[in-house]
Amino acid sequence: MKFHGHYIHNQWIKGSGTIFKSLNPATTRAVWKGFEANAQDVIFAVKSAREVSLNWRSLSFSDRQKYILEFQSILEKNRDELAEIISKETGKPTWEANQEVSASINKIKISIAAYKDRTNIKKIKKGDTVSVTRHMAHGVIAVIGPFNFPLHLPNGHIIPALLAGNTIIFKPSEFTPLVAEFYIKLWNKVNLPNGVLNMIQGGRMTGEFLVTHPDINGCFFTGSSNTGIWLSRLFGKSPEKILALEMGGNNPLIVSKVRNIKAAVSIIIKSAFITAGQRCTCARRLIMIESKKNRQLLKLLKDSIPQIVVGPYFSKQQPFLGPLINKSIQETLLATQDMLQGLGGNILVKMKNPHPKGFFLSPGLIDISLISDRLDDEWFGPLLQVIWVDNLEQAILVANDTEFGLAASILSDTKSDYDRCLQELHAGLINWNLPTTGAASDAPFGGIGRSGNHRPSAKYAADYCAYPVASMETKKVGVQELPGVSF
Repeated sequence: MKFHGHYIHNQWIKGSGTIFKSLNPATTRAVWKGFEANAQDVIFAVKSAREVSLNWRSLSFSDRQKYILEFQSILEKNRDELAEIISKETGKPTWEANQEVSASINKIKISIAAYKDRTNIKKIKKGDTVSVTRHMAHGVIAVIGPFNFPLHLPNGHIIPALLAGNTIIFKPSEFTPLVAEFYIKLWNKVNLPNGVLNMIQGGRMTGEFLVTHPDINGCFFTGSSNTGIWLSRLFGKSPEKILALEMGGNNPLIVSKVRNIKAAVSIIIKSAFITAGQRCTCARRLIMIESKKNRQLLKLLKDSIPQIVVGPYFSKQQPFLGPLINKSIQETLLATQDMLQGLGGNILVKMKNPHPKGFFLSPGLIDISLISDRLDDEWFGPLLQVIWVDNLEQAILVANDTEFGLAASILSDTKSDYDRCLQELHAGLINWNLPTTGAASDAPFGGIGRSGNHRPSAKYAADYCAYPVASMETKKVGVQELPGVSF
């Protein structure tokens, strides 16, 4: 296997840090091997981005947009290879990898529209004076990407940041360096000015070198809440720097009164188990309001889960679930299932590894209603916890019993149930009769509490990619009327 370097300043260099590799989680075979960026590599990358920052920001928006639109065309031409690489390195089924590529391509049009809507120049005439609001790039931005959407999520930061005039140092997840490498190779075909977009590979240490560098102007992060909290404390000492956090959630899905229980089960399955439960918006807690109909619904869910196809992306029959990203997460989830059972949980469908190779887990369902002191954690995988309550009021109390606040959803034929949830649930995304994982790229995406820092992404990414500058302008110098002053 070839060793890979770091894409920095539009050139490939051999890394100076330790060797690491990524595995195909469906086969456990290595698909990429390279060197971590050390402190000196990070210094070089930041210096490269800093040197070109003013020139890039000084270009007109239309000039920067030309590069972005050219990249969109390149993504289109390489969509099949991109999807294959995503499947190979994350284990996602082919249908889902294709969806991620499409979302990344669509992000460009959405980001251009968002820039014009959110941060375009605005003028208000006031007599001979004009009030003008413009938006300026921050400068050099660190983008830290996750493994679960290794293309779409960092791309969702990078595109609006470049459009706004920022330069970038991108550190992808250490679990998906191959996707990131191919992404940057495609950017290289656009012939961006040297230093505008830089990539460094590596794990936690590389990330720390980057976010603690004094010459970056901000960080856009997608990942765990623990890392996000650490970043928040770090950047709290530097209020002059922008920090946008996109983190996880202990997301509730409430089931109230639903006639079509088959439809409800399909929504629950998609909410909890898509991407093998490795989405920050996946439902972690299924809150069921007691009724005969909902008991029937849960029985159908219990009977349906074992029928879900789990397998590698290259199977003849396309699976709904692929593997988890690594063995550590697989083992943690199995230990979590045992721990919840030990606390009083009743396993309805046992989560287990259905394949001799790979980091697979079949979906699990566990009733934790009798556990009085419930843990508030985000277990990143296909494990859904069931909690029975007596009424909607109790359901909302249980749903809000979390420090997270990303996504929530309610299934109900009664709109007043949704209206109440909309007012009382603490979350940045609240859906009605749709999965918790349903989110639109042309709307804001973000959470509260331990799920984010009030800087939502998607359409609203334009807001944190630039800061407003307000000006009062007039063509002539005029005498100011100053009480008690004569000239």
